[in-house]
Amino acid sequence: MARSEDGIVQLSTEEMKSFLINKADEPIIIDVREVEEYENGHLPGVPLIPMNEIPSMVAGMDQSKSYVFVCRSGRRSQNTALYLREQGFSNVRNYEGGMLAWDGELEYGQEWVVKDVEELYK
Repeated sequence: MARSEDGIVQLSTEEMKSFLINKADEPIIIDVREVEEYENGHLPGVPLIPMNEIPSMVAGMDQSKSYVFVCRSGRRSQNTALYLREQGFSNVRNYEGGMLAWDGELEYGQEWVVKDVEELYK
Protein backbone atom coordinates (compact mmCIF):
# COMPACT_ATOMS: atom_id res chain seq x y z
CA MET A 1 0.00 0.00 0.00
CA ALA A 2 1.32 3.42 -0.94
CA ARG A 3 2.34 5.82 1.77
CA SER A 4 0.60 9.17 2.18
CA GLU A 5 2.04 12.48 3.38
CA ASP A 6 -0.29 15.41 4.14
CA GLY A 7 -3.01 13.53 2.25
CA ILE A 8 -0.88 13.14 -0.90
CA VAL A 9 -0.08 9.58 -2.03
CA GLN A 10 3.67 9.02 -2.33
CA LEU A 11 4.72 6.79 -5.24
CA SER A 12 7.77 4.53 -5.30
CA THR A 13 10.33 4.17 -8.07
CA GLU A 14 8.79 0.83 -9.05
CA GLU A 15 5.36 2.44 -9.41
CA MET A 16 6.85 5.22 -11.56
CA LYS A 17 8.62 2.67 -13.78
CA SER A 18 5.31 0.84 -14.22
CA PHE A 19 3.59 4.04 -15.38
CA LEU A 20 6.38 4.78 -17.87
CA ILE A 21 6.42 1.23 -19.25
CA ASN A 22 2.64 1.11 -19.70
CA LYS A 23 2.55 4.53 -21.42
CA ALA A 24 -1.09 5.02 -20.47
CA ASP A 25 -2.83 8.36 -20.94
CA GLU A 26 -3.08 8.65 -17.16
CA PRO A 27 -1.69 9.51 -14.84
CA ILE A 28 -0.18 12.55 -16.49
CA ILE A 29 3.35 12.76 -15.12
CA ILE A 30 4.82 16.27 -14.90
CA ASP A 31 8.37 17.27 -13.97
CA VAL A 32 8.29 20.52 -11.96
CA ARG A 33 12.03 21.25 -11.78
CA GLU A 34 13.81 24.10 -13.54
CA VAL A 35 14.75 23.85 -17.24
CA GLU A 36 18.46 23.31 -16.54
CA GLU A 37 17.73 20.45 -14.12
CA TYR A 38 15.40 18.85 -16.67
CA GLU A 39 17.99 19.16 -19.45
CA ASN A 40 20.56 17.38 -17.27
CA GLY A 41 18.39 14.27 -17.04
CA HIS A 42 14.68 13.52 -16.83
CA LEU A 43 12.22 10.66 -17.11
CA PRO A 44 11.74 9.74 -20.79
CA GLY A 45 8.60 11.22 -22.32
CA VAL A 46 7.74 13.27 -19.25
CA PRO A 47 6.93 16.96 -19.85
CA LEU A 48 8.37 19.85 -17.87
CA ILE A 49 6.33 22.61 -16.29
CA PRO A 50 8.56 24.42 -13.79
CA MET A 51 6.86 24.72 -10.39
CA ASN A 52 6.71 28.53 -10.61
CA GLU A 53 4.73 28.26 -13.88
CA ILE A 54 2.04 25.90 -12.51
CA PRO A 55 -0.18 28.73 -11.12
CA SER A 56 -0.38 30.36 -14.57
CA MET A 57 -1.36 27.04 -16.18
CA VAL A 58 -3.69 25.59 -13.56
CA ALA A 59 -6.84 27.11 -15.09
CA GLY A 60 -6.21 25.14 -18.28
CA MET A 61 -5.54 21.84 -16.53
CA ASP A 62 -8.25 19.18 -16.52
CA GLN A 63 -9.35 18.50 -12.93
CA SER A 64 -10.87 15.15 -13.94
CA LYS A 65 -7.43 13.74 -14.87
CA SER A 66 -4.90 12.16 -12.53
CA TYR A 67 -1.44 13.69 -12.12
CA VAL A 68 1.92 12.65 -10.69
CA PHE A 69 4.57 15.28 -9.99
CA VAL A 70 8.33 14.77 -10.09
CA CYS A 71 11.23 16.96 -8.93
CA ARG A 72 14.80 16.47 -7.69
CA SER A 73 14.06 15.18 -4.18
CA GLY A 74 10.26 15.00 -3.92
CA ARG A 75 9.75 18.23 -1.98
CA ARG A 76 8.80 20.66 -4.80
CA SER A 77 6.62 18.01 -6.39
CA GLN A 78 4.90 17.41 -3.03
CA ASN A 79 4.25 21.14 -2.69
CA THR A 80 2.90 21.24 -6.25
CA ALA A 81 0.53 18.36 -5.50
CA LEU A 82 -0.65 20.13 -2.34
CA TYR A 83 -1.19 23.36 -4.30
CA LEU A 84 -3.27 21.60 -6.96
CA ARG A 85 -5.33 19.83 -4.33
CA GLU A 86 -6.09 23.29 -2.87
CA GLN A 87 -7.21 24.33 -6.36
CA GLY A 88 -9.76 21.51 -6.48
CA PHE A 89 -7.77 18.68 -8.07
CA SER A 90 -8.59 15.41 -6.31
CA ASN A 91 -6.24 12.92 -7.98
CA VAL A 92 -2.71 14.26 -7.49
CA ARG A 93 0.29 12.19 -6.36
CA ASN A 94 3.97 12.72 -5.68
CA TYR A 95 7.03 10.70 -6.74
CA GLU A 96 8.68 10.23 -3.36
CA GLY A 97 12.44 10.71 -3.50
CA GLY A 98 12.30 12.36 -6.90
CA MET A 99 15.11 12.12 -9.42
CA LEU A 100 17.57 11.39 -6.61
CA ALA A 101 15.77 8.06 -6.13
CA TRP A 102 15.43 7.27 -9.85
CA ASP A 103 17.59 4.40 -11.08
CA GLY A 104 16.03 3.90 -14.50
CA GLU A 105 16.52 5.28 -17.98
CA LEU A 106 17.06 9.01 -18.48
CA GLU A 107 16.51 11.37 -21.37
CA TYR A 108 18.54 14.56 -21.81
CA GLY A 109 17.89 17.99 -23.28
CA GLN A 110 14.62 19.86 -23.75
CA GLU A 111 12.55 16.87 -24.83
CA TRP A 112 9.18 18.38 -23.86
CA VAL A 113 9.04 21.80 -22.21
CA VAL A 114 5.34 22.71 -21.99
CA LYS A 115 4.49 26.11 -23.46
CA ASP A 116 0.72 25.61 -23.58
CA VAL A 117 -1.06 23.35 -21.08
CA GLU A 118 -3.22 21.92 -23.90
CA GLU A 119 -0.11 19.96 -25.00
CA LEU A 120 -0.66 17.65 -22.02
CA TYR A 121 -3.92 16.32 -23.45
CA LYS A 122 -2.93 15.57 -27.06
